Amino acid sequence: MPDPVHIAAIDAGTNAVRLSIARAHSALDIEPLQNERYPLRLGESVFVRPRFTEDVFKKAAKAFRYFREVMDDFGVARYRAVATSATREAENRDAFVRSVKRKSGILLEVISAAEESRLGREAVLTAVGPEAVPRCIVDLGGGSLEISILRDHAVEQSAQLPVGCVRLMTTLNLPGVIRPAEREQVRKYLRALLESKLSPRPNLGEGIAVALGGNAEALADIAPGERVHGLPTIELSLLRERLPDILSRDVRERMKIYGVRRDRADVIGIAAIIFVTLGRYLNLRLFAVPGVGVREGLLQQIAHETFSRKEPHRYNSAARQLLLGTRSFARRLEYDQRHAEHVRELSLQLFDQLQPVHRLPPQTRVLLEAGALLHDTGHMISHRGHHKHGEYLVLSGDIPGLEGRERGIVAGLVRYHNRKSEPAAHHPAYSALDDADKPVLRRLAAILRIAESLDHSHRQRVVKIHTSFHRGAVSLEVQARGDAAEDLRDAGRSTEWFEKECHVKVYTRRAPSFMNRLRRLFRPSSALRDS
Repeated sequence: MPDPVHIAAIDAGTNAVRLSIARAHSALDIEPLQNERYPLRLGESVFVRPRFTEDVFKKAAKAFRYFREVMDDFGVARYRAVATSATREAENRDAFVRSVKRKSGILLEVISAAEESRLGREAVLTAVGPEAVPRCIVDLGGGSLEISILRDHAVEQSAQLPVGCVRLMTTLNLPGVIRPAEREQVRKYLRALLESKLSPRPNLGEGIAVALGGNAEALADIAPGERVHGLPTIELSLLRERLPDILSRDVRERMKIYGVRRDRADVIGIAAIIFVTLGRYLNLRLFAVPGVGVREGLLQQIAHETFSRKEPHRYNSAARQLLLGTRSFARRLEYDQRHAEHVRELSLQLFDQLQPVHRLPPQTRVLLEAGALLHDTGHMISHRGHHKHGEYLVLSGDIPGLEGRERGIVAGLVRYHNRKSEPAAHHPAYSALDDADKPVLRRLAAILRIAESLDHSHRQRVVKIHTSFHRGAVSLEVQARGDAAEDLRDAGRSTEWFEKECHVKVYTRRAPSFMNRLRRLFRPSSALRDS
């Protein structure tokens, strides 16, 4: 199994530059180690005059040099550093990126609004888990407001609006107390953009809406609501009630009363106006605030890439000979070829897609194939106890290319392919393995058990599996033809062993059909409540 890897993510945002360092044990097991923040407000000058000043260049060099030292202290092996709205709009952004690289050695990547939104969305879906499906994700930053309307985790509508808090503060000159006329100016500006960019107007009702960004986290303390799936929330009616008090205070008073930094206090009034206006437009009562964002999305991506196989699997001659021998042996035992080959294909899909979680050596993939091809051969002797008969046949039979420890692992896969048997010291195949091979067998068998259950009906209904990762969980979205309810029910009962071995929760669901996706896309708009 691979050793843990220290990874890092840097988000050069409009309001501040942030560093997160973590220890990745797998694609799902990411242990936070250190967070650093440098108050480099990149957007303060860019939104008035679209260039970074020399002072910004100097402060950036200092911030990134410090981040480089922290990363070196932790032995960071992989990182990704990104810059967002303010840097995208700076005319001298290329010079800025070159300066950061020259002064600190850090390669800074200027990402698009779409990539920024995707990273935040992936962080949210991981944080809330597969049971809580957000209907809307709102990311309010210093330079922009990103809105994603979702259905079944897929983006249905989206909009990127130039109404970030720092942008509005600098362009409208609103650094402190905000008077009623200025509040109305911000509200009307945002409302006009929403109507032009987000049409037809979504009516989200009781759907789960998620808010990202430091301002959202601060407002969840100022106007807290009931927790949703364990997450803090902003109660919009309470925020609306407290809005006049927030806006009437200057920066010093906000810092004292709300316990926020200066560079949060000067924009929190604008953020409150935005959330109240947005909540009314979308017909929302609460915003859940998971406390994640671009950096968490970056860390997840780095961990996934670290523990995923990059190259396609290419079998050597020995592996190909093993599969030829396995198929020849199975044919002699009059196996159900269609079922066995289908289980083999499903096993490979699971092995490849779940690599970041199971972390098995690539050379074990062919053993899983062999186990899938042979898993039902025990029926040749008797249907009752066929898993035990199959183990005996594999241990004793003439299978060219299958020798030694590999024979023991494949025999164990045949024994444990269904829920009728668990590893025990007196089982011939399992007892013959050394301590290093036993966990390999258990994880391979856990994969095979899910694959076999997905063709429980022996009708090859399930055709494709798509895997997504969440915090402590994996979702298996299954594409199927016809009535696959029996297979999905059995799969739901067969994930327990994989959950135990890999320390994750597994959720299995059927993917919406193509026609259902079309119906959702072109469904008539429901009546919308007036604001």
